Order: sequence, then C-alpha cells, then structure tokens
Amino acid sequence: MLATPTFIHLRLHSEYSIVDGIVRIDAAVAKTVADSMPALALTDLSNLFGMVKFYQATRDKGIKPIIGCDVWVTNETDRDKPARLLLLCQSYSGYLLLCRLLSRAYRENQHRGRPEIRKSWFNQNEGGTDGLIALSGAHLGDIGLALAQSNLAQAEVLAREWAQLFPERFYIEVQRVGSANEEALVQRSLVLASALHLPVVATQPVQFLSPDDYKAHEARVCIAEGYVLGDRRRPKNFTERQYFKTQAEMAELFADIPAALANSVEIAKRCNLILELGVNRLPLFPTPHNESLEQYLHDQALAGLEERMQVLFPDAAGRNAQIPKYRARLDFEVSTIIQMGFAGYFLIVADFINWAPARALWLHILSALLTWTPCVTICCSSASSIRSGYPCLTLISISARTGANM
Repeated sequence: MLATPTFIHLRLHSEYSIVDGIVRIDAAVAKTVADSMPALALTDLSNLFGMVKFYQATRDKGIKPIIGCDVWVTNETDRDKPARLLLLCQSYSGYLLLCRLLSRAYRENQHRGRPEIRKSWFNQNEGGTDGLIALSGAHLGDIGLALAQSNLAQAEVLAREWAQLFPERFYIEVQRVGSANEEALVQRSLVLASALHLPVVATQPVQFLSPDDYKAHEARVCIAEGYVLGDRRRPKNFTERQYFKTQAEMAELFADIPAALANSVEIAKRCNLILELGVNRLPLFPTPHNESLEQYLHDQALAGLEERMQVLFPDAAGRNAQIPKYRARLDFEVSTIIQMGFAGYFLIVADFINWAPARALWLHILSALLTWTPCVTICCSSASSIRSGYPCLTLISISARTGANM
C-alpha cells in the first residue's frame, strides 16, 4: 500500500446490493485508480455476490481489495427495527466465518425477507469473531440509534459489548452525509469513543458514483421498496452526498477529526484477504475400497455400460458386435473427464441423481451435462439414451449400477 493515502473507502454498495446500490464494480475501481487510492472495500448489503468480480477487477488494477458486508443485526425486542453492522475480512478465516454467518442468517433467521445475524452468534461458543473487523454502523447501528435518542447509558453498554466481542477490532463509525441531526450524533460518538478508549473511523456510505446519479439511485430504491418516485410520503433514507468522494473531499469533510481518516487507512492495512481463484474445490468423494476417483469412475461407467448393453441388445451376437464401438466411446470420454480433473464432480452428480429417485424426488439434468458421454452413463437409466446418441454415456452407465430411473 502507498505510504501517503489520507483516506480509504471502507463502505460501498454496488449493484449487487440489489435494493439500494447502482455502482458498477469496474466504474468504482476506475474511480479508485483516478484518485490514487491504493485500496477499496466492497461491502454489499447482506451478500457477497460481487466478491469475485471485485477481487479480480481491483487486483488487475493494482488496488488492494477489501472484502466485507453490511449486515442486519436482529433487534431482539423489536424485530421490525434491526440495526446495522459493517464487517470486514482481515483474513481467509474471517472470510469463511462471514460466509457461515450470512448462510446461517438466510437459513435460520429471516424476517420479512431480510436475513439477520443474531448478536449471540458472535459469542466464542458460537464461532467467535476471529478474522473480522467490525464498524458500528454509524446512525444505523444500535449504538448510533441509542445516541440519536440521547440514551448515552444504553449506547455505552452496547459499545462495551461489541468491543468485547471484537477485541481490538471494533471501531465507532462516523459519517457526514447530510442526515438529520447528524452533527450531534458525530459529537456524541466522539465523546463515547473517548470515554471507552475506542478508535473512531470515518466512512462514506457510497451508494452511487457521482451526485448526478442520485435520481437514478432513488428510482432503484423505489422499485425495490414499491414506491413511486414522485410520492412525497415515501421514506427518503439517502442523500445526494452519498457519492464516491475523493480523498481530498474526505480530508476536508473530516479535517476536525484527522484520526478518523487515519483509521480508515489503518483498517485497510489490517485487512489482508488472499483468495485463490480458478481452482476447483470439490468435496472429497469416498470410494468403497480407497481406489482413486479416476479408477472408480472408469469402473462404474464400464459396469453400467455392460448392464445397459444387455437391455439394449438382448441377442449376445448383436451385443458383442456393438460393444467395441460403445466401449471406445466410453473410454475416450472418461479419459477426457479425467484429464480435465472432473472425475470427482461426475461422481458427486451421479450420487445425487442415484439418491433422488429412491426417495421419489424429481431431478432435472442440466443440458450441459448431457453433452458428455460419461454424464449419461453415470446418471441416466434409460437404455434408449445410449441408442439415441446422447453424448453423456458415462453417467448413464453408472446410474444403471443403482437403478436410477430418469
């Protein structure tokens, strides 16, 4: 990272935030490069959908990618008033933990279609917080909401709890985007942080790239929330100032709190997630006698083919005349699958397809799979599939071993 940055964007909603973001990743990266900002964070709302594209785009331009997520935190006393928290990945272990938290929120704790993380999930016995940095969420976090109501005692209790959950990794977040009573909240946040010896960080909640994009962003929000743009009664949760500001603009905006700017750079230095892309990571498929995946794939496909040939060609003489052609076809495609490193993938697909019919479950095989002879021999049971020229002979053969009927 360059030695001279004055500010790093740690909060950005891209178009992958779906309900409230319109920023295209390539455009955001271009803005970062133009401002000589050495790092950039992507923190979409409740998802990591844009992570791979963002990671590749930033690395290609020499920008350090920071991966995080703007998450909902359940309000146990009023489910309709959740708080927000910003989580940033320090390391790969933190990234995996964030994935587990988001998955659990979607599976176990949705409210009105909103996936929420429970605060208790951050306890050590539930998985802890190692590898994650937390920002308080500014006016949308539970601390900010308490401060906005002048409930300083409650804010202090909450801040202590978060600081205990994220030791040396929790920051009080302040923003200046033109919200109502914003300056009073900033000053109360500074007093609280000073009293508890907690660091403060300035963020800019980027929802669009330039002020001119504000109306387009509002249209996006209206579509997501079911409002008409001209409805004066609709809630307006965003301001024209939530654009991608330069380092100079942020330095001027927070000239009175230089430490808050410096901490944005410090957090960027602390986040060092490295991802290995382009590598297939399939579950380990157990073979019955510890033979290799490649050998097991070939054996199962060959055994299934022999069984299907008996159905397709009941006459032994006719069958023996046809076997060399089908065997050559099978051997060629199995060897191709093995060379591509997909032996485990085909065995996993076959396992799903063989498991489902016995439980009266319907399955659909992707047409892409049916472009391979080995696919059909593993997974499709109809003997006519072979005669019909389906190219996936292997999946057909393997599923014949267990009687799957597709």
